[in-house]
Amino acid sequence: GTSARSSAVRTRPGRSGLTAGSPGASPLSGRRKAQQSPASRPKYQVGAPGHGFRRVTLTKPTFCHHCSDFIWGLLGFLCEGCNFMSHEKCLKHIKTVCSCMAPTLVRVPVAHCFVPAGQKKRFCFVCRKHLEGTGGLRCEVCELHVHADCAPFSCSDCRLCHQDGAQDYEMYHHHWREGNMSSGARCEVCRRTCGSSDVLSGMRCEWCGITAHASCYASVPPECRLGRLRGTILHPSCVRICSRNFSKMHLYRISESSQCELDNSDDVDSHSVHTFRAVVPSTDFFLSFTGKQTLRVFDGDDALKRNQFRLVCIPRIIKNEEVVEAALRAFYIPDEPQDYELQMHGQPALLTDDIINRNGALDNKSTFKECASDAWVLRAKARESEVLRIYAGWLKLGVAYISMTVGRSTTVDSVIREVIAQLGRQDENPDNFNLVEVFMSSKQVQRQVLSSQELLLDKLKEIRKISLRQMNQTRFYLVESRNQVVQVNLLLGGLPTLLSQQEYADLLYQHLEIKMGKVSVSPCQRAVVLQISCFLEAERVYMLAKDSSVRGKQLTSLVVPELMQSKLPKDSCPLLVFVNPKSGGLRGRELLYNLRKILNPHQVFELTSGGPLAGLHAFRDVPNFRILICGGDGTVGWVLGVLEAIRHKLTCPEPAIGLIPLGTGNDLARVLRWGAGYSGEDPYNILLSLDEAENVWMDRWTILLDAQEMAEDGKENGFLEPPKIVQMNNYFGLGIDAELSLDFHHAREEEPGKFNSRFHNKGVYVKVGLQKLSHTRNLHKDLVLEVDKQEVELPSIEGLIFLNIPSWGSGADLWGSDSDSRFDKPRIDDGALEVVGVTGVVHMGQVQSGLRSGIRIAQGSYIRITVTKPIPVQVDGEPWIQSPGQIIISASGPKMQMLRKFRCKAKKQSSGSLKEGRSDSPSSSDGGH
Repeated sequence: GTSARSSAVRTRPGRSGLTAGSPGASPLSGRRKAQQSPASRPKYQVGAPGHGFRRVTLTKPTFCHHCSDFIWGLLGFLCEGCNFMSHEKCLKHIKTVCSCMAPTLVRVPVAHCFVPAGQKKRFCFVCRKHLEGTGGLRCEVCELHVHADCAPFSCSDCRLCHQDGAQDYEMYHHHWREGNMSSGARCEVCRRTCGSSDVLSGMRCEWCGITAHASCYASVPPECRLGRLRGTILHPSCVRICSRNFSKMHLYRISESSQCELDNSDDVDSHSVHTFRAVVPSTDFFLSFTGKQTLRVFDGDDALKRNQFRLVCIPRIIKNEEVVEAALRAFYIPDEPQDYELQMHGQPALLTDDIINRNGALDNKSTFKECASDAWVLRAKARESEVLRIYAGWLKLGVAYISMTVGRSTTVDSVIREVIAQLGRQDENPDNFNLVEVFMSSKQVQRQVLSSQELLLDKLKEIRKISLRQMNQTRFYLVESRNQVVQVNLLLGGLPTLLSQQEYADLLYQHLEIKMGKVSVSPCQRAVVLQISCFLEAERVYMLAKDSSVRGKQLTSLVVPELMQSKLPKDSCPLLVFVNPKSGGLRGRELLYNLRKILNPHQVFELTSGGPLAGLHAFRDVPNFRILICGGDGTVGWVLGVLEAIRHKLTCPEPAIGLIPLGTGNDLARVLRWGAGYSGEDPYNILLSLDEAENVWMDRWTILLDAQEMAEDGKENGFLEPPKIVQMNNYFGLGIDAELSLDFHHAREEEPGKFNSRFHNKGVYVKVGLQKLSHTRNLHKDLVLEVDKQEVELPSIEGLIFLNIPSWGSGADLWGSDSDSRFDKPRIDDGALEVVGVTGVVHMGQVQSGLRSGIRIAQGSYIRITVTKPIPVQVDGEPWIQSPGQIIISASGPKMQMLRKFRCKAKKQSSGSLKEGRSDSPSSSDGGH
């Protein structure tokens, strides 16, 4: 929200609105004598590197990016590189580096996972401007927000969430990110407010959540202990993945829909004009806008090939050195302009003394021809030698980098020997080390091992010729060359069920040409897990499986992380999270994003990408963990069913399970006090509530649906289909309530796009219920009920419901609270079902409004129902038409351990008496870090 008007001010790149390949602004006639050049106006130096501040005149309300206070008056100080705005009094206190210096702050290069940004107010990390419209991107793993045209100028500084192959880190530091936090955030050091909703201000650790001023955070101890959720977060030192060429989208199992949206935004970005307005002349220098010209500037051969350029708006009369300086700022390159030159596309370079003047000569300087091109290439001048930084951080030597001068004859081998000597490790064999070129682009980290006889100066020249931006984001690391043990775990889903291991092997070889080595088979879940010891083979299988189908079913492939239980902290109980983003409308997708940010993304699994098996397989060896299911009642049943099927393979066979309700009914979540539905609460507070929740046990039930064909004489005439087994958690209904659920299900299948809110879904339920008001059905004549082997006479009813929990139909108490000596008080762990009847839609409406309860019929643990006609049935909200036959309901193995929220927690939060930050207080045992 900054606006400035001065000869020393430029605006943020990328806002011209032109399209790729559009010609630059045509030069207009007219010529004036140059007075003071804009680039020669005084710059104000500060302690933070990279900034170039100029005094500007403010034309609208503006805030300081250092102290976040309002700038009173008409004068401010603006960095021409990153648009950092400051008071004059704050200049000497600025610690935030310019965006062009961001690559120098990276500890371990980790690429981002960009998806389209949400609707919340956020600021771009590169240009510090507000993200407006739909052109913004955000990282799914960290708090980085950028404009689409600024994304190429951000670097690989995402959170380090796992160990890549054999890499090991002794200490995990805070991962600081600037701005985009609550305006009420307080500094961990001085306890003053450090957040702002007006500018990009303040620093926050993306692991433990502590916040601090940019001038204070350097005094915070470097080690991060993950804050109050340290026992819930899966520590990155416990996760190992051999990633190599797998993108972060693949490693974090981010859905294809997000990837497609990103690809579309990439298409726009790759063909858009990245605008940059450099030095804007004052009104006494030029009379009007006609005194400026626009140049298309490319930063290398790659940009020329892709036709990706930046627009640089400059005065018509300006020195070439000043144009070079403006072009460097356009590409966020912090080098001196004397080391670069502008070349007309297809023409020789300009001389330093040249002045761009499209309209004739000036002061006996050389001039351009009238037909000169607007396309220019920014090139680095030839150098005899230069200082190169060699990073040794991966060797854990306590040294960030070593600077050394390389000349024309300096080879990679000589650099390795020199660095080893400077580190005092002369006893090491140089042949055991490699020099690795690392390109830290925002979307992918690319590594290349250099040959020992390669000339480094030529290598640097080659990189700069390809892209100057790439050179600014490139590092050289000295690493030990050792044989790395490769193991990539791939889960392939969508296979046929109940096959032998040999049959699975034959299928995989037939469709994917896989020779099965070490493999884990889950025949009931239609999936196999492959452990592949070759990168190229793992990449081939992963990509081929996504385009293959077996017996008409599309295969899915996921990269599954390896969790090293030996490195788990002793008091750790990590949370395994399953999220169904299709539940709850847009809230499911936003909740998935927030949980990935707060926790380790390797512990958050999207159910639409491979189901729950991948997460349970990853946590199979974790001795103690909990599960959080984010979805409706159907999602809960899905996860619990898979858990029941493979619990014998888990080291922790009975994990406690918490819920975040995203569906329409959410009856189980209501009983466990997690609420009627998620409405945008802070997920961090929900995770704290999980830590404090109590464990309760819940019965689960198996329903055997034995459909039979009835002959005319009423005798059985064989099976139409094999018995169907269904697991039940909440309730099982026959008759009118199942018929309403079935009508709702059909309506949702016809127009799924409309069913994206809880309010709309309930409205549809009301509509289909009104259509059944005149409906009559003597259900008791079509059923024979036996409870605990005793036949029970049914009253005249239209619906029969079997309850496991005291909540039905979005929170209604169907059993009722009145005491009755014939029955025991219902509990979710009593090993019994409550059998209730309803007389019709009107009765159901009265139950929903609390005016009546259902008709109590029986309680029991073994139910047999004989159905004589096809009838609608539903289990936990999933309806279908059941054929005539026998239905048997019985207890399903061990009880499930659920997490029930404490009642007092909600009162504390609502009263506001415990408004705590995400980190521990300074008086806590770990010092809050």
